[in-house]
Amino acid sequence: MSGVNMSSDEWTTEDMGLEGNGAQKQNSWEDLRTMDVKVGLLVLLVFSASRACDARELMSVWQSGRETVTFDVSVLQINQLESEGGLKGSEELVQNSQFCTLCEEFATEALEYLEEDKTQTEIIEMLHNTCSQLRSLEQQCITLVDYYVPLFFDQVGSVEPEDFCQKINLCEQAVMTSQPQSEDKCEICHDAVAEVLQKLKDPDTQLEIIEILLKACNAMEGHVKKCKRLVFEYGPLILSNAEQFLEKTDMCNAIHACNSPSANNNQATLIEKAPMLSVM
Repeated sequence: MSGVNMSSDEWTTEDMGLEGNGAQKQNSWEDLRTMDVKVGLLVLLVFSASRACDARELMSVWQSGRETVTFDVSVLQINQLESEGGLKGSEELVQNSQFCTLCEEFATEALEYLEEDKTQTEIIEMLHNTCSQLRSLEQQCITLVDYYVPLFFDQVGSVEPEDFCQKINLCEQAVMTSQPQSEDKCEICHDAVAEVLQKLKDPDTQLEIIEILLKACNAMEGHVKKCKRLVFEYGPLILSNAEQFLEKTDMCNAIHACNSPSANNNQATLIEKAPMLSVM
């Protein structure tokens, strides 16, 4: 694994806080399999904020395939091309403006949800509950949650929807898309979720997430090795849970991108009623 030192000499039972017999360690692993779905959602959100995948993959460059006109009719044909080009250029800018506006709407909804005190409290409480299932690693897990989750919320509070959409290249001019003009924000949202799912299933992306978390462990003075042990042992499980959560939950309804009759009622209890995830 590139960029990750997994030397067996570096890790000891005492360093990892895994003292005890094999049955205790196995129990910790089995308990973690019941991890609440919100852990997967939080990791997905962190990954989405730090990764900022390039949404320009949904777009293609428009190329003109017109042949060169002959000299005797050049004036007429050139004028015609300029007229058509002006119309297409206008359509192009309108489409780009629609993508930019939808991106800013989605980002605003998501940021407002994460900035609510109730949302933050629920996420922290759920993570603490997950930590309590790790037994010998409970205190180290709580330390990680208490240190990094508030930092994450602080970063969320400083994000501007306009800046975010510019960063992922959805708010720039002269962009021609292959998607039909009739496509509404609900369809675009589902396309975006599908793109994130594809990224999560990519081994290279998973490796990048693990490496980011390992680097973050270096800031945990006195707990670096234990932190890395947690990342190695439970990181893949959390990524798997996040992937399954997106497959089973309609996030587009949760952020009001899709106006289904029950969207508003479902949003309030979406996460609470979501099924528990486990590794197959």
